[in-house]
Amino acid sequence: MIKKGFATVAILTVAVSVAMQAYAEGEEASPVDATNTLPDAKPGECFAKVIVPAEYETSTEEVVVQPEQETIEIIPATFDTAEVEVQVKPEYTVLKAVPAKYRTEEEIVEIEPARNEWVTSLGKRGIPASPALLVAAKTSGIEIDNAQPGQCYKEFYSPAKFEETDKQVEIKEASENIVVKEAEFEPAEETVTVREAYTVKKLIPATYEKVEEKVEIEPAKAVWKKGSGLVERIDNTTGEIMCLVQVPAKYQTLLKTVLKTEAKIEDTEVPAKTKAIKISKLVSDATSEKVPVEAEFTTVKTRAKVADAQFTWRPAGEKGDGAPTGLQICLKEIPAKQKKLKKLVLDTPATVEEEKVPAVMKTVKVEKVATAAEAVRTKVPAVTKTVELRKKISNERLEWRRVLCQTNMTKEMNMIIQQALKDAGYYNGPVDGSIGRGTLNAVNKYQIDKGLPRGGLTIKVLKDLGVM
Repeated sequence: MIKKGFATVAILTVAVSVAMQAYAEGEEASPVDATNTLPDAKPGECFAKVIVPAEYETSTEEVVVQPEQETIEIIPATFDTAEVEVQVKPEYTVLKAVPAKYRTEEEIVEIEPARNEWVTSLGKRGIPASPALLVAAKTSGIEIDNAQPGQCYKEFYSPAKFEETDKQVEIKEASENIVVKEAEFEPAEETVTVREAYTVKKLIPATYEKVEEKVEIEPAKAVWKKGSGLVERIDNTTGEIMCLVQVPAKYQTLLKTVLKTEAKIEDTEVPAKTKAIKISKLVSDATSEKVPVEAEFTTVKTRAKVADAQFTWRPAGEKGDGAPTGLQICLKEIPAKQKKLKKLVLDTPATVEEEKVPAVMKTVKVEKVATAAEAVRTKVPAVTKTVELRKKISNERLEWRRVLCQTNMTKEMNMIIQQALKDAGYYNGPVDGSIGRGTLNAVNKYQIDKGLPRGGLTIKVLKDLGVM
């Protein structure tokens, strides 16, 4: 049989538990008391003040364990190869002397001038008359100066005297020769840029550190648990007491990756690449100089009269004084003597022809920056972890619930309850129909595990066990 005062003990136990909860947690931890009004009971029904446990709902929350990151890919600079024409020898002028051209001409040179000469005969056999005879003839009064050619006189004479002289005759005119001096060069070096300066980008990756973070997965709560040590002894009680115990919040430690230093890019300037090329440097351009060329002459022998013959003259046919020489003098016209000479006459003067020598070029391959180095940034999404959280949606409360009591319990019913608890794995005592501490402990544990209102053998427990 159930012990007397079971309902009273449950009510007292609840009251003590409520007082302890109010003392430990204050009003916030106190369950809502909805037992001020007694329930509308029917005859044979018993009610007890029971603790309806708090209600919770489970939710999930995404916790960031690794923040959003950024990856950086360095795309190096690219180059285009181009060919550049480099002048290794500049354009210069070559001077070519074109000599003067001459033409050959014949020139008649008078080597003996025409003259009137007194001769012994106008015929071919006539010889020059003696100057002395001419003087004598003149002295004798013959006006030989006024004589006409072809007029003859008888004479006694000494022939005239002649002397030969050298006469310089120009056979080549003065001119100029042109002396050409070629252009002069000296070896030199010229620096050519074969690759332009460019920038190299270096990625300094981001650094991370592991940090532990405590995440609350269940908030702190107050629960009713069995206690011991009643201040006063109550007869016919089971000795059970209920205490409100503060259960701390539950936490889960997560290992998170936290950004320590951000990724960055360092720029490094790569200097231009040069190459020395040997070239010829113009020191002095070609020049020309005119050198005078003197005229050329030849020596010609000439004869000049230096003394007249001494003549005593009489006109032909007249008798004169003195002894005739048997010669006569006649004034004979003697033509000038000439000589043909070949003469080089300047046709075209010497000139200078200019010839432009083109510059010498050399093809050099160079590298030019086509695209500069760049950094491509890619966002890496954050990594999260799903954590289950329990949230209280209603507090514990005290309510009147229908229970079994001495008036509505039989030994057979008690045995059925004990067997149901044994079959559910909560009771291991004898099935004897006596509701004692072992049976009530099994009921309390069953209520806790199933989330049922606690406070004794409630009708809800009996229905859940399949007894009613």
